[in-house]
This record gives sequence, C-alpha cells and structure tokens, in this order.
Amino acid sequence: MHNIRINPLALKDLQEIKKYITEELESPVAAINVISSIIESYEKLKKFPLLGGELAAKINISTDFRYLVSGNYIVFLQRMAKLDWYIIQRFCRWYAKKTKRRHTSVWHQVNKMLKQQKLLKLA
Repeated sequence: MHNIRINPLALKDLQEIKKYITEELESPVAAINVISSIIESYEKLKKFPLLGGELAAKINISTDFRYLVSGNYIVFLQRMAKLDWYIIQRFCRWYAKKTKRRHTSVWHQVNKMLKQQKLLKLA
C-alpha cells in the first residue's frame, strides 16, 4: 500500500477551496462535500497507484507529474516509486476560460500555473 504526503501549498489550496465555497457561494455543506470528494479521490492512490493520467501527455512537457480529476478540480501529484509514496502538490479548478471568442485550453492554464509555482521545469 502506498503512502501519501501533502505539500503545504496543496493544503492551502484545499483551505481556499473550502473558504470560497463556504463564504462566496454561501454553502458550507457543499464545501464539506467537495473537500471530502477531493480527499477520497486521492486516497484511492493507496490501493490503485496508477490511478489518473500522466500530465506530460496533456501539456507536452516532460514531467513526472500525474493528475486526477475530482469533480470540478484537478489533483496534481508526483509518484515517488523508490519510496513507495505520492506527494500531492496542488489542486486547481477545472474550467475552460473564455477569452476573445475562443476557449483557452484548460491544460494551457494548468501548464502556466505549475510553471509559476516552479513545480515544472521551464522548457
């Protein structure tokens, strides 16, 4: 069975997601449900270590990151095979942003966010 570690940035992301749903959307029950769903999705990694997809296939950058989709959110993780554990790196909202008559690729936004956080090496 694999172990899971959570990056402090990912913990902050979860807190911000909960705060946004609780305060801005005024739905504390939905906030708890969303956070519980996200946690359940990455906890499945303990039994199914290859769950999710390879991020490199989506953003065309060589990386050892993987991702899971949990409702409207994406969980970014790294598999540390030698140590038999995962590091949950970040969470972000899954959406396509409209800009000037076209949809900006979700994966383009993901790529940009991960580079800004210095989680991906700049190509």
